[in-house]
Amino acid sequence: MKGEEITQLSENDIHEKLEEQRAVLTKMKFDHSVSGLENPIVIGEQRKIVARLMTELNSRKKNAQ
Repeated sequence: MKGEEITQLSENDIHEKLEEQRAVLTKMKFDHSVSGLENPIVIGEQRKIVARLMTELNSRKKNAQ
């Protein structure tokens, strides 16, 4: 998910995506600790997606004030 896609989402959609992506990240971390992922780089990519969503939410809150 790119930054351009995130900026086009509504605030509610961002919250939903954030919860979804956090759940995926948690599952990936668990799977990696138990059996190891085939490509552990995807964990870092997932973390970046979560960070992008959080950054967009924070910037919208800051602009609203």
